[in-house]
Amino acid sequence: MLKRFVNVKDEEAGPVLVSFFYFFTLMCGYAILKPLRDEMATAKGVQGVPWLFTATFLVMLVAVPVFSALVSRWPRRRVLPLVYRFFLLHLLIFFGVLKLGVDRDAVARAFFVWVSVYNLFVVSVFWTFMADLFVNEQGRRLFGFIAAGGTTGMLVGPFLVKLLAEPVGATNLMLITAVLLEASARCVRRLSRQETLAPSRARSAEDPVGGGVFAGLRLLFSSPLLRGLALQMLLYAATSTFLYYQQVHIVDRGASGANARAAAFANIDFWVQVLTLVLQLGVTGRLIHRFGLGAALAVAPLLTALGFAGLALLPTLGMLISFKALRNASHYALERPGREILFTGVDRETKYKSKGFIDTVVYRGSDTVSSWLYRGLDVLGLGPMGLALSAVPVACLWLTVSVWLARYSRAHLPASEPAWSASTNAAR
Repeated sequence: MLKRFVNVKDEEAGPVLVSFFYFFTLMCGYAILKPLRDEMATAKGVQGVPWLFTATFLVMLVAVPVFSALVSRWPRRRVLPLVYRFFLLHLLIFFGVLKLGVDRDAVARAFFVWVSVYNLFVVSVFWTFMADLFVNEQGRRLFGFIAAGGTTGMLVGPFLVKLLAEPVGATNLMLITAVLLEASARCVRRLSRQETLAPSRARSAEDPVGGGVFAGLRLLFSSPLLRGLALQMLLYAATSTFLYYQQVHIVDRGASGANARAAAFANIDFWVQVLTLVLQLGVTGRLIHRFGLGAALAVAPLLTALGFAGLALLPTLGMLISFKALRNASHYALERPGREILFTGVDRETKYKSKGFIDTVVYRGSDTVSSWLYRGLDVLGLGPMGLALSAVPVACLWLTVSVWLARYSRAHLPASEPAWSASTNAAR
C-alpha cells in the first residue's frame, strides 16, 4: 500500500512510517498553537510585531549554542527527546498562566516569542535527524512522503482549532500539543533503535557529535554550499515576513474578535495544507526524480514573485488565500524536501550545528530585519501596493540562489548508497 505513494524498499518501510508519524505529531501540535499566536499578535495590532521578532531572534542566539553544546557531549537519542520535553514543560506553564489570567498582554507577547522559537527549533531538529538517518539517494525518494506527515498534521491542526476554538476555548487546545510533543520524543527513541539495521553506522551515529559550541558558525563561513543555503533561507524568510504582515492587515480588516481571527488564520492554513498534501503524495518524488533538484527549488520563489505582484493589484482575502496556498504548498512539498536532501551529503557536525544555525538564527535574523524594514516602509507611506511590490525583487534573488544551489549539488554532492539495504537487513 505504501508503495502506491512512494518508491520505498521493504526494509525502509518501518523507518519511513515512523518518520511520517513523527513529523505529523510535531506539525499538528504547532498548527494548533499557530492560530493562537497569530490572534494574540493581531489583537494588539501590528505595531508591536517587530519587537516580538527581535525578541525571538535574541532568544535564538542563546538557544542554538546551548543545543550545540548538548549534541557535542551527548548522543542524539538523549538530546532530541530532551529538547521536545523541554518545550512540553514550558507549554504546560503557559497553559497554567493563561488559565489563571495573569497579565494576559505580557503573557501573550511571551507566548508569541516562545511559539516562534518552538516552531523553528523542533522542525530544524526533525530534519537534522532525517538527514542523519537517510542518505542522498533515499532522501530524493522518501523525503517528499515524510514531509507529507507534517502536512497532514498541519491539515488536522487547523481543523481542530476551527472546530473546537469557540466551543472548547482556544487555550485548552494547548494540552493536545503537549501530548503530541511526548509522542514526538518517543518516535526519536524508536527510530534510534531501528537504525540497528545498519549496525556500523548506528554506532557512529549515536556517538556525541563533538566539536566546539560555535563550530556551526565557523563551518558556515567556510563552505560555499552552506553560505548559499543561508542566503536562500534569509531571502525566503524575508518574503515570509512581508507576506505575514500583508496577512495580518487583510485579516484584521475582515475579521473582528479573538475567536473570529483565530478561525480566519486556521482557515488559511487549512487550505494551504490541502494543496501541499496533494503535491507531496503525488508530485514531489516524481518531479525530483525526473527534473532534478533545480525544479523543486525554483517553483516556490517563482510563485512568490508572481504572488506579490498579484497581491499588489488585488489585496483581498481571496487573493491572499490563493497566493499563500500556492506559495506554501510549493515550499513544503518541493523546496523544503529539496533543501533537506542537500544536507544529507554533509558531515554530522554540519548537520547538527550549521544546519541548526541556518534554520533558526538566520531565519529569525531575517525576520527581524525584514520586520523593521516593512514597518519603516509603511511609516514612509509606501502603501499596500508598494509594500507588496517591494518583495518581488527579493523573490527574484531567491530564485537565482536556488538555481545556483541545484547546479552546485550536481557538481559536488553525488547521490550516496542507501544506509539501509537488503543485504544489511539479511545479515541482521
